[in-house]
Amino acid sequence: MRAHYFQHVPFEGLGSIESWMKSNGFEITSSKFYESVDIPDPQEIDILIILGGPMSVHDEALYPWLAKEKQFVKDVIGLGKSVLGICLGAQIIAQALGAEIVQNSLKEIGWFPIYAVDSSDKSAFTFPHTALVFHWHGETFNLPQSSIRLASSAACSNQAFQFGKSVIGLQFHLETTKESVEAMLSNCGDELIAGTYIQSAQELLSVPQEHYSRINNLMNEVLEYIRPV
Repeated sequence: MRAHYFQHVPFEGLGSIESWMKSNGFEITSSKFYESVDIPDPQEIDILIILGGPMSVHDEALYPWLAKEKQFVKDVIGLGKSVLGICLGAQIIAQALGAEIVQNSLKEIGWFPIYAVDSSDKSAFTFPHTALVFHWHGETFNLPQSSIRLASSAACSNQAFQFGKSVIGLQFHLETTKESVEAMLSNCGDELIAGTYIQSAQELLSVPQEHYSRINNLMNEVLEYIRPV
């Protein structure tokens, strides 16, 4: 099986997802839009991972490839493929499905809890009642029509959604490693302006290794849920 991922900037990579892909024997291919806008035939992939990035979904004038990416995502979903979007990636999925992307009332940068949202659909993915996860975003998505809200936080009501049985969007990051956080700080550290839900660089880096292990394990659960059969 072939796993393809979209990467928007050099410093936001697969993180722990790469280990899951390799351990499950996927052929791994990528489109790195900061280098090239080459994308595969949507029929030829089995699972698509759309990573984060500092740009907005509304920045097509600055990043013309965004239009091509959004159409590809829409096509892949239409084919019933497995799709996971993280942060910007979740917003791209939501917009491709017709939902609006808006400025969140507060920026959310740091380690803050999310809370599972009960669903009447018992086959939907279920998050733990609460989980401490890593955030770095200023915008958020409205829920696409026919999707299920899976999680929320104190700062952002829509933290995760599911569309059908094989598409999930996460506003937060479960793939994060300590190296990921360090890379974000090196490239986007100027965004750490004091705010209700903005932690300091020291706070971002001071969490114990077990926090990374927990979110990476939760990432694996999400991937297993949407994994193509």
